[in-house]
Amino acid sequence: MTNQPYEGYDPYQQQPQAGQQQWGYEEQQQYATQQWQGQTWETQTHAPVPAAAAETSYLQQQPYAQAQQQPTYPAPPQAAAAPAAATAPAPAESGGPGYGPSTLAGNARITDAQRARLEGRSPVIEPGMQPALLTALLGLLLAATAQVSSYALVVPLVILQAVTAAGWFRLNGMWPARQGIALAFLGGLAADAAVLVAGRDQAPAAILGPLGIWVLLTLVLQLRSHADPDTRMYGLMATVASSALTIIATGYLGADPDAVSVGAAAVAVAVLARALPLPTPASVVVSLLAATGAGIAVGGMTGLGTQGALIGAAAAACALVGHRVASYDYPSRFVHFTAGVALPLSAAAPLVWVLH
Repeated sequence: MTNQPYEGYDPYQQQPQAGQQQWGYEEQQQYATQQWQGQTWETQTHAPVPAAAAETSYLQQQPYAQAQQQPTYPAPPQAAAAPAAATAPAPAESGGPGYGPSTLAGNARITDAQRARLEGRSPVIEPGMQPALLTALLGLLLAATAQVSSYALVVPLVILQAVTAAGWFRLNGMWPARQGIALAFLGGLAADAAVLVAGRDQAPAAILGPLGIWVLLTLVLQLRSHADPDTRMYGLMATVASSALTIIATGYLGADPDAVSVGAAAVAVAVLARALPLPTPASVVVSLLAATGAGIAVGGMTGLGTQGALIGAAAAACALVGHRVASYDYPSRFVHFTAGVALPLSAAAPLVWVLH
């Protein structure tokens, strides 16, 4: 190790003799060892010191008078470097890597659709063939049970309403939303019970009555919420829309059984055709034409005749709207298998009910 004089060393000072040099070297080695041990203990048991202070601490501790009596040397470089490295502050303030104040304070989460747009991807992803097959299966169950009885029709209808309530909340990014889903689903069950009790002739009052009650109930529940105004408004709109879609699906129960069979079969065919690997404009045209043909075929079997074409085409148009909604906002696989399955059938229910 090369002995370096400290910055207060006087070059004209009288040099010590050889014996004194040996004694001074041994004392310097012992002193350096004490300094290393002392600094190591300081870094383990005391509060950390800044790096700049650690580098100059040895020079500040040596009194000037003692430095004039005998030549002293700074501790080895490791002695000062160890506490400096251990207590060096994070480089966030100097522009280096680290968390800035905005990151530590938290930032708003961007939606999947916004992230998709920023990455140059489309925020719309269509459900695909598997959800379309489930929609077709549920539609065929509605078409078949409508010809049996109203109570048989309730079974697939309740499944449709449950999937509609869950899918709408998940599509809007509100998950889990157990209270809202349960509230919307109970609204659908109340409308079903009202139609079964009142009969198809009183279906308008039996459906619109629960719809109005559930909107009022949703308002009351949201007014009691302690969330911020924006969150309450968003929850209010999502709950009202989910309840409305679930309750309006009861239109299948209030419509004529032949119209239900035609409309449900048309939706099943339209969704399957829409899932084919075709360009979007061509796929829409093929879906409408296929649904119209299915409406004519099922209408001929049920006695509706050419009116089945109108019901089939109208139901298919509503189904395509529901399909598009389920494809929006860069949805997840869960959205595809809930909203993607249910919305085409739920959206078609009002027109089937009106056009029967």
